[in-house]
Amino acid sequence: MLVASLFLLAAGVLGAGLLRTSWRRREGAAPALLAGGWGVLIGAILLAGWVVGPVKGTALALAMEGIGAFGIVWHGRVRKVARERDGKGEGGDAPEPLDEPGRVWRGVLRTLLAGPLGMTAAMALAFCVTVYMPGDARTRIVTGGMLLPVLWGLAMTWTLADRRLLRATAVLVGTSVLGFGLAFLGGILSGAST
Repeated sequence: MLVASLFLLAAGVLGAGLLRTSWRRREGAAPALLAGGWGVLIGAILLAGWVVGPVKGTALALAMEGIGAFGIVWHGRVRKVARERDGKGEGGDAPEPLDEPGRVWRGVLRTLLAGPLGMTAAMALAFCVTVYMPGDARTRIVTGGMLLPVLWGLAMTWTLADRRLLRATAVLVGTSVLGFGLAFLGGILSGAST
């Protein structure tokens, strides 16, 4: 298992390195590097599924390749130099969310939006998947439950990255109302048909 883990870690580093190189070039040999990077990553997953086993091998490959790829991302990180706030810096760039002066009420509001309201929107979407997805009821429930933390994480990330709090509030509230409404309607229609 240790040899397989080290091989998959190296495959993640190689595949992510090829993808990063193709992204940096953007012209010329980029398609070959792009295909090579994805080929290494997908090929290592398939090989691990064949050698270690379909479930354990795939899980091990995804974890170890992810760690290797994270090493490439970490190695290529860029540190931004802080600009002075006296107005002499470049004026064309949009400010980053963390560049604005901190206000306590905005932080509290962002926390409430990303936490409870983001979870409500994620639950609404997960309920829709559970109601409308074809298949056995147990499979639909498990799928909706597994999607919930992923959707909540996406809602939190988007809310914390968006500078406009009213837009984030409107999208999260709209998603919650629409998702729960559609799930309720689907539940009534499926109950009436049985």
